[in-house]
Amino acid sequence: MEIQTVQPFLRYFDNVRERTMHVARCIPEDKVDWAYANGKFTLGALLRHLAIAERYMWAENALGRPACVGSHGQQLPHDLSGILQWMERLHAESMGIFGQLTDDQLRAKCTTPAGNQLALSKWLRSMTEHEIHHRGQLYVYLGILGVATPPIFGLTFEEVLARSGAPN
Repeated sequence: MEIQTVQPFLRYFDNVRERTMHVARCIPEDKVDWAYANGKFTLGALLRHLAIAERYMWAENALGRPACVGSHGQQLPHDLSGILQWMERLHAESMGIFGQLTDDQLRAKCTTPAGNQLALSKWLRSMTEHEIHHRGQLYVYLGILGVATPPIFGLTFEEVLARSGAPN
């Protein structure tokens, strides 16, 4: 997806985030602090990470400022409801920032946290990849826990197979 203007990107990324939130709402309250191994992101930390990275890395870079990413630890919202509300607030802030971008700004170079110069449009595209990567982790973690999750586009793989004319 090449980002030429900001409005189509905003609609696309808002849909990507909403699909992430559908999965996030499946997290059982008693599993917010669960991780598959010591030292790995908990489910709650994954959600906090998505919110922080979007607002304090990508949105700050879009403003021409360096990332100001902090911790995603326990000092931030801890319960699922609080985390989800906080994510929605930071997402709204980010989308407000992104919504002010001009076509010229999208084409201009920004400096990533690694110090690379990259067209802002490409840097924003990587934000989408980042979101989808971590949504995949949420699906895997919840699968390990035996928690039912929504199919990403309305049908499960088994439902697609059942409707398919392909031989088994």
